[in-house]
Amino acid sequence: MKILISTDIEGVAGVFHAEQVRAGNGEYERARAWMTAEANAAVQGAIAGGAEEILVNDSHGGFRNLLPDGLDERARLVLGKPRYLGMMGGLEEGCDAVFMIGYHSRSQGRGILAHTINSFAFSRVFINGMELGEAGLYGALAGEMGVPVILGTGDDVFIAETRDTFPGAEWVQTKVAHGQGSGITLSPAASRRAITAAAETAVRNLKGGVSVLGRPSDRKPIPFRIPAPIECRLQTQSAALADLFCMWPTLERVDGVTLRFTVDSMQSAVRTLNSLAAMSFMLR
Repeated sequence: MKILISTDIEGVAGVFHAEQVRAGNGEYERARAWMTAEANAAVQGAIAGGAEEILVNDSHGGFRNLLPDGLDERARLVLGKPRYLGMMGGLEEGCDAVFMIGYHSRSQGRGILAHTINSFAFSRVFINGMELGEAGLYGALAGEMGVPVILGTGDDVFIAETRDTFPGAEWVQTKVAHGQGSGITLSPAASRRAITAAAETAVRNLKGGVSVLGRPSDRKPIPFRIPAPIECRLQTQSAALADLFCMWPTLERVDGVTLRFTVDSMQSAVRTLNSLAAMSFMLR
């Protein structure tokens, strides 16, 4: 069994401020170490649950935050960009399930450091009428490839908005959000212990075995699939961004800050959104 661990940083225990998620300062260096440790906790639990192979995907920012020399040597690391599958890079190798570690809630919510793909560019993203954040978008990409999300970790807002999207998944609440930059967190050590236990349970559930408590498990995770065609409705953070994005001929302007496009797959939708995010740097 092969598991892909997609690891972001905003949902990691102890992380609350933008300085902690941006390279170039001591606060970030501490946060990326906590991020690496939570990834390792997930690796440990997955192997205890019966996984034979693990890929850890660095899914934050420039995709080069995890510390390779600090990673559990039983895992392989997916680093760098651009990559077509973004936060799901590694699924090309044929994985059986996905963990989402250190994830956050979608833009315009009260979750800690909440955003969707690009906080400068994107306000809200709708797919076939459903508002989705990064977990929903990338979970649908995994689902399109027949792969379920079986574990998610992050704050309470992230879990509340995502739980119903991934039936049968395990969840670890690392923090309680009191706002975009405040709340209550587990200690990094307590968070790691909880992640290890949940990861083991998640893999055992997928294998149809027993939980870590010794009870039979009938919670079979289901891939999250959105049928094609895929219509994406995107609200930008400013009219200037919509002006820029609609230079792309296949995008249709809806109003001052809204555009839409239709594609034949979630992979195409995600690749388009990531291309628009890259374009937005022209206006920074």
